[in-house]
Amino acid sequence: MTTTDGSSPLGVEIGALTGGSADLAQYTGKAVLIVNVASKCGLTPQYNGLEKLQERYAERGFTVLGVPCNQFLGQEPGSAEEIAEFCSATYGVTFPLTEKVEVNGEGRHALYERLVGFADTEGHSGDIRWNFEKFLIGRDGEVVARFSPQTEPESDEVVAAVEGALA
Repeated sequence: MTTTDGSSPLGVEIGALTGGSADLAQYTGKAVLIVNVASKCGLTPQYNGLEKLQERYAERGFTVLGVPCNQFLGQEPGSAEEIAEFCSATYGVTFPLTEKVEVNGEGRHALYERLVGFADTEGHSGDIRWNFEKFLIGRDGEVVARFSPQTEPESDEVVAAVEGALA
């Protein structure tokens, strides 16, 4: 995916979980791991690994960006305040969270319109399969990797891609 046509995911407007703009443009020049998250999913413990990535690489110009989504079996039903409290109290999340959005279907947020065309290593592109699907955006604003929901944030595959994006 190229940014020459203005299609960078970082050029999209999206609200912050706590209100106002999430201002994705602030991440230009950084590596960003965008993850659709949910509080009541079997994969929710991945918040631990996402936070560890945040702590390990933040000083090098990296951030995780959590995007709450309630499209998969209603596993993110809470209000913005409930989501923020859950993430902070249960997992110690310090990385930014956006407003709750739809990642598939007619209501798909523009951020995901720009992400879903990128294929993962198995060749999957298109609709988000489940909570915790991950997209790595390079410093140049381009999608450089996509990881399945089951891929753990601290897996060798994700860590290598983050290291590569920060090199």
